[in-house]
Amino acid sequence: MINNMSVEQKKYISKVNRDKKIITTSQFLILLILIITWEICAIYGIIDSFIFSSPTRIINTFIEMIEDGSIFYHIWVTFYETIISFILGTFLGIIIGIILWWNDKIAKILEPYLIVFNSLPKTALAPVIMVWLGFNHKSIIVTALTVTIVIAIMNVYNGFINVDKEKIKLIYTFNGTKMKVLTKVVIPANFSNIISTMKINIGLSLIGVVIGEFFSPRAGLGYLILYGSQVLKMDWVIMSVIILALLATGLYEIIVLIEKRVNKINA
Repeated sequence: MINNMSVEQKKYISKVNRDKKIITTSQFLILLILIITWEICAIYGIIDSFIFSSPTRIINTFIEMIEDGSIFYHIWVTFYETIISFILGTFLGIIIGIILWWNDKIAKILEPYLIVFNSLPKTALAPVIMVWLGFNHKSIIVTALTVTIVIAIMNVYNGFINVDKEKIKLIYTFNGTKMKVLTKVVIPANFSNIISTMKINIGLSLIGVVIGEFFSPRAGLGYLILYGSQVLKMDWVIMSVIILALLATGLYEIIVLIEKRVNKINA
């Protein structure tokens, strides 16, 4: 196939591949420079390693927690709570979005409540949820759900109501039902929108879980951050933040992988 390409096509592909390598290399070098600079500043006392920690201290802390097995437990708790809240938030968001699209009156009735609820700071709701449901995993998942569900509902609903009206009219012209419009036009047309909502929700779920773990200090990376800051174990805090960043990136890439697989199937 490559041999059948024109010279211009080969040049273009070569340029794209070269640009990708330059971007990847540059990203890696920037990260490496930051880490080295951070370590050097800690070694020579430019920054206080007790307050700002250092890459070496963080690695040593991580190794110690691997040896006693505690870090795996905290990562698993946060991961488990994030996945559950993500699945519930996305599923309920799609279902409620369909209901709002199906019945315009319900959408108009609920719209101001959705706007107000979305505007509320979730850190203010978390303590209330903890009192209602107790300091347990369930309350953390519900806290994360309050962060994700409204965004999912509004994104899905807005995508549904903005579907090409001509396509919908075509279904009705052939005596199609509203269910046919939903399954044959609206949902297929919103596949990319639903995937985008999932990409947003996976990050919001993690944020909601960490907020919940701040108020329910039992386990998880949020607990490590809160407890570490209280006892000035900044190695724990920064290590947990780094793990959260890696976890968020990994979960996001899983959604991207699912998107690519589904696109291949539909192609």
